Amino acid sequence: MSTNVTTPNIQLGDYIVIQRQKYTKLQKFGSLDATSTLGKETLELKSLLDQPYGSTFKMCVKETKSGKRGAQRQHTLELCSDTELRSTREVLGISSSGADNRDICDNGEAQALNSSDIEQLREACNESSKIIEKLVENSKTFHTRTEYSQEKYLLKKEKKYFEFVQIRQPTIRLMVDIFYRQDAEKIMGIRVDTLSQIISYSGVCGFGNYLLYESGTNGLLPAAMMNSIGADTEGTLVHMHPGNVPQKQALLALKLPLEQQQRCVSVNLYSVLREFYQGETTSVSPAEPSAVQAEETLPETPTEEQPEAVEPSTKKPKLDEAPPSGNNKGPLRWQLENKRATTLMHEKFDSLVVAAKEHPSSILQALLPLVRPSRPIVVFSTCRELLQETFMELKTSGKVTALHLTSNWLRTYQILPNRTHPEVNMSGNSGYLLTGFTLK
Repeated sequence: MSTNVTTPNIQLGDYIVIQRQKYTKLQKFGSLDATSTLGKETLELKSLLDQPYGSTFKMCVKETKSGKRGAQRQHTLELCSDTELRSTREVLGISSSGADNRDICDNGEAQALNSSDIEQLREACNESSKIIEKLVENSKTFHTRTEYSQEKYLLKKEKKYFEFVQIRQPTIRLMVDIFYRQDAEKIMGIRVDTLSQIISYSGVCGFGNYLLYESGTNGLLPAAMMNSIGADTEGTLVHMHPGNVPQKQALLALKLPLEQQQRCVSVNLYSVLREFYQGETTSVSPAEPSAVQAEETLPETPTEEQPEAVEPSTKKPKLDEAPPSGNNKGPLRWQLENKRATTLMHEKFDSLVVAAKEHPSSILQALLPLVRPSRPIVVFSTCRELLQETFMELKTSGKVTALHLTSNWLRTYQILPNRTHPEVNMSGNSGYLLTGFTLK
């Protein structure tokens, strides 16, 4: 039996991915006046409302402003069909090419048009194919280039003058690529292959309770784990963080159903551990004090991601957590989240994931007692030496078995007929993973 999956429409408040050829950008469509900047191009987004995701829009020049960085163009977006997206070679009808490039001299004199001519041409023509056609006509060397060289030339010009954008729905893969390209440090240098291994090793699925501690990944790790848990399932996630407000951009961008969002409980690490052990001080066995001691010695030095590592009751309340007044005498949101988290902590967890900028040792000492036996743990760090020390501590303690410390190596390939080869640029390192299974 086949089921029809309808493509959702773009709504106000959505996060969208704007793609222009290979370039992608995550943007919030917050209001009808919202705009997005792609290089020197500014796009008005109001025409996106109620259009289906995956639609292609044509950039129509509305006005051109001259500035210190050259002409700044403002565009409106006009919905277009996929039939308009033909390759430049097809549009121009190029059929002839040279045997080799030995007679081409790169002296800057091959193009008869100067920069002012090209700028006037750009203002007069709203189609990249027409601009590229004029550039080809006025090039002295284009028809003597090889077919591969011509294609490379056309792709370079298309990248500069391409007038189409596609609006895509955010996914984990798209977001990790965008975040990693823009500023890898904001997601702790977690690459897509490393993220996939974290999810795979942790065994996260639609059943069970899962525990995550992360100290700043733009919400990427909780988003990836909630995405694996899925909608209309029984899985829950307790997301611990060092600050008073969790980073949730990636989680919000996924636009998960409300019931799925509610199964992600975000709490301050220090606050929830205090509440958990305050109610358990008389029942904790003296023979197993390590968890309490670890909780008391957790680092609480303020950092950039951790403005004040204290219980949120000492902070000014946020707007949506105003102090009770009059007849409104309910608990604050962070208090309700703490209660939900402590209930799940008493039930124990089926997996533990730690992605810490600080030393993970004391965090593991506090959180390991909360994990059931024979369950996976995954620790990510950008520093190998920290995980080596943690490896020896866990091995000596006998609390974790099957310990492995690994580092990923990834290189992407260009796949084209007769031109398949590794890409020239690659990332050398994406952190280190320490994995293992808990013992009783």
